[in-house]
Amino acid sequence: MAATHRIAVGAMVTAACAASLAGCATGSNDSNEGASGPQKGAPAPNSVLRLIGDGSTAYTGSQPHLPRPERLKAGEKPPQFVVFSWDGAGEDSQKLFSHFRKVAKANNATMTFFLSGVYMLPEEKRDLYTPPQHSPGSSEIGFNDQRGIADTVKQVRLAWLEGNEIGTHFNGHFCGPDGGVGEWSVAEWKSEIAQAKQFVKTWKTNTGMNKAAPLPFDYDKELIGARTPCLEGQKNFMKAARQLGFRYDTSGVNDQVWPKKKEGLWDLSMQLVPFPGHTYEQLTMDYNFMVNQSGTQTQGDPDKFDYWGDQMRDGLLKGFYRAYDGNRAPLIIGNHFESWNGGTYMRALDEVVKEVCNKPEVRCVSFHQLADWLDAQDPQTLAKLRSLNVGEAPKQGWASFLSAPPAPAPKGVPGAPAVQR
Repeated sequence: MAATHRIAVGAMVTAACAASLAGCATGSNDSNEGASGPQKGAPAPNSVLRLIGDGSTAYTGSQPHLPRPERLKAGEKPPQFVVFSWDGAGEDSQKLFSHFRKVAKANNATMTFFLSGVYMLPEEKRDLYTPPQHSPGSSEIGFNDQRGIADTVKQVRLAWLEGNEIGTHFNGHFCGPDGGVGEWSVAEWKSEIAQAKQFVKTWKTNTGMNKAAPLPFDYDKELIGARTPCLEGQKNFMKAARQLGFRYDTSGVNDQVWPKKKEGLWDLSMQLVPFPGHTYEQLTMDYNFMVNQSGTQTQGDPDKFDYWGDQMRDGLLKGFYRAYDGNRAPLIIGNHFESWNGGTYMRALDEVVKEVCNKPEVRCVSFHQLADWLDAQDPQTLAKLRSLNVGEAPKQGWASFLSAPPAPAPKGVPGAPAVQR
């Protein structure tokens, strides 16, 4: 994969954003996993199975391993949430999608995978994509081939069945001036979102893999959030997203404080954490660490690979413990399936997941699960949590700080009792 991202935060160069999967699958088309026959990882026989459209997706019932959120009780200490998310998720020869699926499963975690729609569209059908302000078939991150689509479909299917979330990173990944997403109107964002959904919902038609197992979810209902390319275009995207029923956005930059709603969506922005060896803080994304270490050179000095990976790992851990021992604000982390600087950032993420996700009172969750939990809470409780600054634990302790009993959850909303008496 290759990526181009740009964002400035204060005086530092903290570039951010999304990964490319150009050339993501290089195998020949005669090795199309998922092309025919029963598929490993297909939905188990279920009394609920309703194919949608051409059978690329299907309704198979509620998502497995999606917990029902509960309201905090009076005086209860909030859990420490950590979200690991991946921009432009797709399976290529590096097999990082499958790797981090296994890492999540082994460490009691679920994650969010932001799928790029063009990774479900074969190169020969590229003209089906009509990006805003660009000619049909344009894409800054390329398209895919049969092998890459089959491999990506398999990972998306398995990820969802394991309780992970499938979001979107849209399609062509256009950044900067001259038609970049930062210049798109609300209507153009709606077009981009509709096309991202369409490519996921029609991958069978577009590849000819008609006998393959479907993705086991209704993407129109599954898709509730996103991260914009290069963190640009957030304002008009959020207007479009709200009108389309999205529930959160993670395209911004924030401090480690409890989230609030913005434009009707949960603002689950990535955050600034300590950057070991520096006086400024760093965005919680692998690309930003790389830019501040080796610039835009994705393979810098090999003698520094280990140091750079340790620097990212230690920065994320400092941010984690600052929240865990402090205000318990959710830690939001964004990454890419890339082998930048020898794969040192992927190694760092392995180590972070293994250290934090197995600790008491820690929940490594998807954005979907975090949004569900936030929706289940008493708004007054969340307002009180938002009054805590970065790293600030309640001076009188959690039991005193949240001693007031929360208002009961209205019937039928997340967090309400299953049976009202």
